[in-house]
Formats: sequence, C-alpha cells, structure tokens
Amino acid sequence: MNKFSHIDLRVTNLEVVLPFYEKLLPELGFTRTFHSANWRVFAAEGELPMAPYFAITEDAGHTPNENLIGFWANDREEVDHIAKLVAENGGEINGGPQLFPISPTYYAVYFEDPCGNKYEMVHRLN
Repeated sequence: MNKFSHIDLRVTNLEVVLPFYEKLLPELGFTRTFHSANWRVFAAEGELPMAPYFAITEDAGHTPNENLIGFWANDREEVDHIAKLVAENGGEINGGPQLFPISPTYYAVYFEDPCGNKYEMVHRLN
C-alpha cells in the first residue's frame, strides 16, 4: 500500500497560482476537482477520502522555504513535458531538465510555482 494521502499547500496568492495548478496537477494524475470557498482540491482516481489529493489554500503570510515535493515520471519525455508546461504557465525552472549526479540515470527538472513553492519531477532507472 502506498502510504501517500494528501498535500495541504499554502500559497500567498490563490488567484495568481490557480491557473498554474489547473495545468500542472491534471498532468500529475490529480484529474478531479472538489473546490470549496477556502480550498481548491485536486484528487486522483479513487473514492475520497482514500484517494490521494492535492489541496491548496491561500495564506498571505506564507513564506516558501527549502521544502521540496517530488513526483515520479514514467520516462524522460514526461520530465521534459512537465518542464515545458511549468515554463509556459508562470512557474520558474531552477534546474534541468537534465541528468543530475545523484545516479547515472537521475533525470529531473527542479521548479517553483508562481509563489515560490518548490518541486521536482524525476525519472530514474535505479
């Protein structure tokens, strides 16, 4: 059993970042939405509350830090696709997509959302 349940993410400005996440999260498998007044929830397949989900809320006092959320890619092409999507939708690429010296097959892109939250999309064979 995969122990992943959900992410509750704070952003400084929901209006600024929502278009970014509306493009990114479906590409990562969070294809269904369950929005409320204070939360924007993107869920994967399955029945809630057991389905993995990614929830976003606004907190004007939030300060992004060095925490990083990582996602697996099926192949290098998916890493490249996410990098292009990020760049086209207001995100910032911090590194890659390229091989990194973590292992001989560690191909990744590091990026931030428009509010500065950090992510990685990685494909590796071992």
